[in-house]
Amino acid sequence: MSDEVHRGGCLCGAVRYEVQGPLRPVVACHCDMCRRTSGHFAAATAARRDAIVLRQERGLRWYDSSPAARRGFCQFCGSNLFWAPNDGSRFSIMAGTLDKPTGLAIAVHIFVNDAGDYYRVADGVPQRADGAHGIPLPSPS
Repeated sequence: MSDEVHRGGCLCGAVRYEVQGPLRPVVACHCDMCRRTSGHFAAATAARRDAIVLRQERGLRWYDSSPAARRGFCQFCGSNLFWAPNDGSRFSIMAGTLDKPTGLAIAVHIFVNDAGDYYRVADGVPQRADGAHGIPLPSPS
């Protein structure tokens, strides 16, 4: 098991979590759902479900955002925290909810054709029109 531990939580502290082990690089998603839940685009890392430990979850609520996935948020402060497929295989974690330093960087932008009309994706990071980013979860250590 890796000694690497990442911590994070919502704005008000009603949700706190730990990730025990490595995180996937950040994927920036520009799809309509991510833009609506975040107010811009979503930047998320991910980990295996069994690597996530909820330390404080009194504010955690889930919204079934599609037939395939749900989104976790804080009922008190509204922080957008997680995206999780219904198969339970992983948790995507909104990168902005992690405590610094994260050691992470954006590796790819997905759904760039759905990006808002008020910005351009021009940071030189690879872009995809669809959601297939091809970045695997870190393997257990």
